[in-house]
Amino acid sequence: MIVGRKAELEGDFVKKFPRIIVGLLFIVVAGFGILQFVHFDYGYVPAEDKIVSYQSNKRNSYDLWGEHITDDQAKEIKKTEEGRQKLSAKNGAIEIDEDLLELGRKTFYEETFGNEYFFTDVLGVLDGPFTLGNITKAILALKGEGTSNLRVELAEDITLGDKTFKKGEKIDTGIDVAKGSHVPLGMPVSVGDGRVRVGVSCAACHATVDPGTKRIIEGAPNQDFDVGLLLAMGTNSTAFFTHTDVENIKQYMAEKTRTVTNTEGKAEALPDIHQLEKAVDDNFVNWPKGSVDSTIDLESNPAQIPDSFTLKDHPYGWSGFSMAGPFKGLSVFSHNVHSQNTDSLSQAEISEPILGIDKEVYYGTILQNAANPDFRYDPSTEGKPSEFFKKIDPTPNAVGINELVVNPNYLKVSLAVPDGVIVSSPGYNFNEQINGAAAWQNTIQPPKPKKKFNQDTVKAGREVFEKANCISCHAGKELSNHKIISVKTIKTEPSRAKALKNTERIFGEALYYSPDTPVPLPKDPTILKVPTDHLDPEQIKLAFGHGDSPGGYKVPSIIGLYWTAPYLHDGGVSIGPDLHKDIGVPGTLRKGILPDPANSIRAMVDKEIREKVVRENKKDAGLKKTHITGEGHEYWVDETTGFTKVEQDSLIEYLLSVYKIEDKEE
Repeated sequence: MIVGRKAELEGDFVKKFPRIIVGLLFIVVAGFGILQFVHFDYGYVPAEDKIVSYQSNKRNSYDLWGEHITDDQAKEIKKTEEGRQKLSAKNGAIEIDEDLLELGRKTFYEETFGNEYFFTDVLGVLDGPFTLGNITKAILALKGEGTSNLRVELAEDITLGDKTFKKGEKIDTGIDVAKGSHVPLGMPVSVGDGRVRVGVSCAACHATVDPGTKRIIEGAPNQDFDVGLLLAMGTNSTAFFTHTDVENIKQYMAEKTRTVTNTEGKAEALPDIHQLEKAVDDNFVNWPKGSVDSTIDLESNPAQIPDSFTLKDHPYGWSGFSMAGPFKGLSVFSHNVHSQNTDSLSQAEISEPILGIDKEVYYGTILQNAANPDFRYDPSTEGKPSEFFKKIDPTPNAVGINELVVNPNYLKVSLAVPDGVIVSSPGYNFNEQINGAAAWQNTIQPPKPKKKFNQDTVKAGREVFEKANCISCHAGKELSNHKIISVKTIKTEPSRAKALKNTERIFGEALYYSPDTPVPLPKDPTILKVPTDHLDPEQIKLAFGHGDSPGGYKVPSIIGLYWTAPYLHDGGVSIGPDLHKDIGVPGTLRKGILPDPANSIRAMVDKEIREKVVRENKKDAGLKKTHITGEGHEYWVDETTGFTKVEQDSLIEYLLSVYKIEDKEE
């Protein structure tokens, strides 16, 4: 049974010594079978003195389908019965107070929604050469000092694509450990049923440890987190095959000795376990550090991990697909991450219309090589894969493994629920945790850059910014016009721009449950229509690639660029400290070199330097497979457009200097 984060840890011993238990003791006691009698969950939530400070945007207020209503405005509105109804949960209003913000921060750091079962029991992230024992060994070797890149010794040899890793070799994982902590940041641990499980929370990708101070930068992307490599080292990484380019799994079904009965009652082959696993691994190992493929379009097109400096940076997602619902779509973006992207079984019931894969084949493909034998489907002894899953599902009342509820018009998807399911833990109200996380993320602003800026140069850079017409897109105090630009205009790599195209087949009305609806859902929950009339239909088509649209990419805010290199949606514009040597992803992240923000921004605006970046990226066969080039956004501020080197330098200084929104109100 999955224990929600609302549950208290059992026993004073666990409360007093969680870091030691998680970091060491369960490794020892496991050998004596003591884990059979222990159950607890632990995720690291840092104290304030462990955070790189920033100016918080905390305020009590309301959110009504993205409309921000200040506390003072709410007091006036509530003077009438009509106003009180407007700001009621039955109308979709969410009150933002200290309790919700505290829940949001806890959710950000320690909530997995049960995905530890998927990563540990199904995918087997700890059953290959990347083991719990060696992770613990690496953390203890830090002696409490922390790191932005945990180096872990491998427990066995493994070959992934054209790369061979040897037993005893230490790999760069990009996993962060805060100073004084003995568990990875954003990787909560649970113990139960005699097993140790590891899941992921928001903080694994959307927070990072500053290499110098070892303090946590909340909201900054984890630039060197090697998600692809860690997935590839799992024993059943096939569980995430929909995020790779194995578009036609039938090519792995040459032998029909392992078959399932599909939804039409016909025998259909399962793919060969070893061939498909190898193909998936070969894809994952090519993902650059700091990138994740978050779509199930059977294309390997990872996008750069986004930051969580979310205030006024709507619409959300690389294509802007999260544009409706609470917090201007931010809640939609967050529950998408925690449903589909950490539990591919959540998409089994709609795998036929979205992927063209029968749901029984889909279940069977994911479970036939599950790491935990209890979760492993054997077609020779079990019935239909979906029936087998029901017997072993740790959340039998939810779709998939995670703590999920289906949208009101399931099996449809919509602007409000683009994958058909919403994460919500039992014991909370509908979407309460994600709404809290969204509200809390909107309080984060980037820390002040470490670099000191000459204000005269910054002022001159702002003038260049305007002269070069950057403000046509990066407009206003938020430095974004909140628009989605067609891929034909922006000219970036087109693959991920149309990654959501197949959702058109089952796209329905945007419906939500009232935010005061308890989970599990009652028999007759209050269903609300999510306002979408204010949205431009052409922008929706661009976001999802629907109809004849080629798809597009959102215009991100450029606030906090100092903390968010590399650049572009594919993360392909990357240059390290040496402008002439550390060029492109091959010259930086592939070599364990973090991109330098100033040099990488220069590559964004200098045509000659960008051509070098694109050229180096295209030499890398792995980047070609993952559609990462660094092309597009060809808006030059260099000699080709009449700007001097001095003007280019001042523009870069200005762009690096911007780290906060000055106005606090909408």
